[in-house]
Amino acid sequence: MKALLFDFDGTLLNTNELIIQTFMHVLNDKFPGQYSPQDCINFIGPSLKETFEQIAPNEVDEMIAKYRQWNHAYHDHYVKEFDGVNETLEELKKQGHKLAIVSTKKRDTIERGLQFMKAEHYFDFWIGLEDVTKVKPDPEPVLLALERLKMPKEKALMIGDNYHDILAGKNAGIKTAGVAWSIKGEEYLRQFQPDYMLHHISDLLTIVKGL
Repeated sequence: MKALLFDFDGTLLNTNELIIQTFMHVLNDKFPGQYSPQDCINFIGPSLKETFEQIAPNEVDEMIAKYRQWNHAYHDHYVKEFDGVNETLEELKKQGHKLAIVSTKKRDTIERGLQFMKAEHYFDFWIGLEDVTKVKPDPEPVLLALERLKMPKEKALMIGDNYHDILAGKNAGIKTAGVAWSIKGEEYLRQFQPDYMLHHISDLLTIVKGL
């Protein structure tokens, strides 16, 4: 039995276009013409609080509220499923592995995405923004997941599409896997030296045998 900890956005569900369009909506309203979709790719990964503190430190709460309102309204229009995710999760579950989500999103937004995928039943739980005092790359969310799963570090793997995921796993003392379908690219993720690189989600079925 292994503990597989997944980031959500860009790892299990393709929310990239949703995130980019949401940022563009919020930023164009406040700073018309100053940001491009390419700029918004840099905002994928960190928490909304971290991002908006850099952009408009005196209006963080207002901008987060606008972001979440638009994001929720257009969620199902923009998100897409990655190939093979549900099939792989089903097989991992059948093999008896423990699956959890470790995200910087709020729990209700994670649940919305899981409902879209019809994948809630594969996971023991999901850890969101409200569950921790420090978000990835701090190890707190990863360590909390291992504590809840009652699994040792040597049997755990953190899987994600961004450097926050890789560093959070490393900081917690567990193995890590990057996903080559990250919007920031495989070479970008390799800079952070994940133990594995997935080119398709089904690669996990081979990796868990060696953990």
